[in-house]
Amino acid sequence: MGVDFKIMGTDSDTEDRPCQLSRRRFLEVAGISGATLAMLSVPGYGAAMARTTPLPRQLVAKLADLKVDKPVTIAFPDPKSRCMLVKLGVPAGGGVGPDGDIVAFSLACSHMGMTLLGSYNAKHKGLGPCPSHLTRFDLTRYGIVISGHATESLPQLMLEVKNGEVHATGVRGLIFGRNQNLG
Repeated sequence: MGVDFKIMGTDSDTEDRPCQLSRRRFLEVAGISGATLAMLSVPGYGAAMARTTPLPRQLVAKLADLKVDKPVTIAFPDPKSRCMLVKLGVPAGGGVGPDGDIVAFSLACSHMGMTLLGSYNAKHKGLGPCPSHLTRFDLTRYGIVISGHATESLPQLMLEVKNGEVHATGVRGLIFGRNQNLG
């Protein structure tokens, strides 16, 4: 009743092993994964990788008319698309203006397209809860999901300020219910 053991002494003996991951391969994969995560943690890098659609420039507001935490409803990129422009009073990802605090987002929830009109929360600088499934979005961090069923950030309008006017120039992300953002 003896038990036979096989002693593996060299790499050539590893071909029968169930795990064939070498130390070198493990370190290569770990290094690449770590570098990818590090790049995504750089503020703004993830948003820069998002799908962006440049569109014809459209005047959406005048700087002098914007008040902190007083959202303005706008139509962009077409009359059917409701968006919200707001001066947050704190710097925001993708924000423009002298303080980098003016942002605009689609008002269609990225989960099922329900309207977020009237759900701006000045205290938390967010939108929501969505009336359908209670999703909330953080407007200071590119409209990312804070909680709820949505799996994608709100589409953010690309803005620029020139001569005291705020212009929308495109959309970062895909507006709900579309396969392209062209109006």
